[in-house]
Amino acid sequence: MERRTIGATPLEVGAIGLGCMPMNWAYSASRRNGEESLRALHTALDLGCTLLDTADMYGPFTNELLIGRVLRERRADAFVTTKCGLLVGDQHMVADGRPGYVRRACDASLRRLRTDVIDLYQLHRADPEVPVEETWGAMAELVGAGKVRALGVCALGARAVRGSGGRMYEETIRQLDRMQQVFPVSAVEAELSVWSPEALDSLLPWCEARGVGLLAAMPLGSGYLTGTLTPGQGFEPDDVRAHHPRFTAEVMAANQPIVAGLRRVARRHGRDGTGAGRGDEVGAGVGRDAGAGTGDGTDGEPGDGATPAQVALAWVLERGRHVIAVPGTKRARWVTENAGAAGLRLTEGDRAEIASLPRARESWY
Repeated sequence: MERRTIGATPLEVGAIGLGCMPMNWAYSASRRNGEESLRALHTALDLGCTLLDTADMYGPFTNELLIGRVLRERRADAFVTTKCGLLVGDQHMVADGRPGYVRRACDASLRRLRTDVIDLYQLHRADPEVPVEETWGAMAELVGAGKVRALGVCALGARAVRGSGGRMYEETIRQLDRMQQVFPVSAVEAELSVWSPEALDSLLPWCEARGVGLLAAMPLGSGYLTGTLTPGQGFEPDDVRAHHPRFTAEVMAANQPIVAGLRRVARRHGRDGTGAGRGDEVGAGVGRDAGAGTGDGTDGEPGDGATPAQVALAWVLERGRHVIAVPGTKRARWVTENAGAAGLRLTEGDRAEIASLPRARESWY
């Protein structure tokens, strides 16, 4: 696995990481399996996908506890990033950036993760009631105390009308500039994929100019870009996609040309890319989970050649040496396939075809 650095630091991770949220939160509770998730985590580390991305709110708390079971045995193999700053209620989430909360949240995450240091501690959301400098200063104190190695910002809460280009991250960049005056930002986590390229307009250039890493979240469009989701198939009520404007039957059908283009590229790399016959994940009507790759539906391993998911991940990795793709999944087989994207080299023809694909309808935001 190719290694890439996180910010202007000596911290290195595999070019493809593992988003751990689907193991405990946001996607179909009926399909969660703790033992399978543990296999996925171990497989990721075996393959060099060293960055494990979690947050205290996932579960809440259960995702960190799950990862802690693996870190107890393999701490030296992993690069752990977790987040603070969001409190979860029954029907709502609220930001909390108070310095005292930040300190308590870090100590609690350390206990759940069974480690004495967090490699990258991210601010999940800025609290509008607390100056961001105060929150960031408290997080910087954690670095000084040896509890955290580096700090990052999760920019998934950016709000903008799709098509607004660089304006989508204007407020995020203003906050990042303020944070930089207090303590260096090592990484920014933001959505980046073939159907959500907005971070390329201003956020990635900001990161590149400062040696800041970009963690590409949802690089497979919450499973859509794997080609295994069928328009109108429906999602379980507790799946975030059941209420998301990009996953209505109409919009999913309208965005099929994007998946078709990825399949055409995949065929040129030795596979038909159809997404058919992939076992229970498709048969149950839920497709792949939050950004995992695709496989051939055997008991085992993904098939030979490229898949649409691998093409989509390869495209993300080509956006720059500061970019780390962080697809999420809870299954070892998809971890294996996602990792294979690191070895896929797109041709000029592939890039031209992807560039010509239509813009996606609707946005995650």
